[in-house]
Amino acid sequence: MDLGLKDRVYVVTGASRGLGNAAARALAADGAKVVISGRDEKSVAAAAEAIGPGAYGLAADNADPAVARRLIAAARERFGRFDGVLISVGGPAPGFAADNTDEQWQTAFESVFLGSVRLAREAAAELGEGGVIGFVLSGSVREPIPGLTISNGLRPGLAGFAKSLANELGPRGIRVLGLLPARIDTDRVRELDGLSGDAEAARATHESRIPLRRYGTPEEFGNTAAFLLSPAASYLTGLMLPVDGGALHGF
Repeated sequence: MDLGLKDRVYVVTGASRGLGNAAARALAADGAKVVISGRDEKSVAAAAEAIGPGAYGLAADNADPAVARRLIAAARERFGRFDGVLISVGGPAPGFAADNTDEQWQTAFESVFLGSVRLAREAAAELGEGGVIGFVLSGSVREPIPGLTISNGLRPGLAGFAKSLANELGPRGIRVLGLLPARIDTDRVRELDGLSGDAEAARATHESRIPLRRYGTPEEFGNTAAFLLSPAASYLTGLMLPVDGGALHGF
């Protein structure tokens, strides 16, 4: 199946590692060009080099109000066009409601929430018919995750924003969607497993609750993201798609 990605140009944030990186790799493997961002200059440059000549890395922090314009400008300058964005951010600080500080909430809000809103608004202003805006969110949009209170608070709000944006941009032929990963085998998930004091036992417990009885691979997530961002998914908008091996209990 031809996804129609050849020579299309996407911005993928948070792509020096993890889910953003997996999505950027999948897009590039199918012929797209990608501008990837991450906070650390060396890491994002190395990630772009590993992806290949169709990738350009730019050190950027989503909390910076100027970042959205810089990333879209880089896409046009390096590759001559801009077809969409996948907004992926690092997970906010773990913790329970009584433990997370105001500073942790504020930092997460600036990066995870407001930074994502800014990127989406800037992309919406620049995209034409056939453009797409994707958000990497979390299963916490539908089911709160114990020990990730800040994520539980912010991600559902972003899902609501994305749905509103989908309704507003639909008449212009621009799609908006979200991906809801759960236990994908990334550094972030392994770090969370390690907080229990016994990472292997934590992983075994989580796997026992997943109908497919295993963690997803970054490649599986990346392939799903590439499809949803591609012209092959041209009639899909406003949806929040779980990528979780069946872990969510609802429909």
